[in-house]
Amino acid sequence: MKIKDQLNRELFFEAPPKRIISLVPSQTELLYDLGLEDHIVGITKFCVHPYHLKSTKKIVGGTKNIKLEKIKELQPDIILCNKEENTKEIVETLEKLFPVHVSDVKNIEESLDMISQYGKLFKCNTEASKINDKIRFHLKDFQEFVKDIPVQKAAYFIWRKPWMVAGKDTFINYLLNLCKFENIYESHGRYPEVEIKKIRLQGDPDIVMLSSEPYPFKSEHAFELGRCTHHAKTVFVDGEYFSWYGSRLAKAFAYFKKLHESL
Repeated sequence: MKIKDQLNRELFFEAPPKRIISLVPSQTELLYDLGLEDHIVGITKFCVHPYHLKSTKKIVGGTKNIKLEKIKELQPDIILCNKEENTKEIVETLEKLFPVHVSDVKNIEESLDMISQYGKLFKCNTEASKINDKIRFHLKDFQEFVKDIPVQKAAYFIWRKPWMVAGKDTFINYLLNLCKFENIYESHGRYPEVEIKKIRLQGDPDIVMLSSEPYPFKSEHAFELGRCTHHAKTVFVDGEYFSWYGSRLAKAFAYFKKLHESL
């Protein structure tokens, strides 16, 4: 079997891969939802959905720092990576030893394509099609929900010390736009560092979002940011729904509806 990953790299398999290591949390959850739990042999410490996998599968490090010897011991048939989540050095190191599939997702169509690739690769086309159908259905419903909602300016924070936000060419930015939020930092790079004292000059957002990941923002951080804005509403948001691009997308649109209703 020959398949291309989302970097257009060709992979060859005599049979569908059975022993899978996933180095991407959202893709680990997708594997589970595709019915492939028994084939997962290794995950990262950040693979928290479903939670029980952390006690039943081997932890092989994080998304940026892997435990190479543990990976070698597991002898995987394939390792699943992502262009943004994992470093180029990790991919280059691993592909010398095992087949590595790399995803590259910046919008929903690319997410659907990744899910379809997994369906072909792991011989679970029916399950993959069902997940994609759910995502398309809920996407269409959500687009109808937001069609008359006015656009609001927003800033989406992911880190503190230094303050960092999601910018252009990211999946987060794509979903913000889909949700009728104009990202004031869209032209500042992918994940730029920003000076919060300049936030009014750089766009003066209506809404400031503090993501639940990767930084654990607290109330004092919301207060700190609030003092720099011009009456912006500061909200804590579930970062998994804004950045996980696998099967979680089927649940994300209900969350986005509730977010709008709370604003």
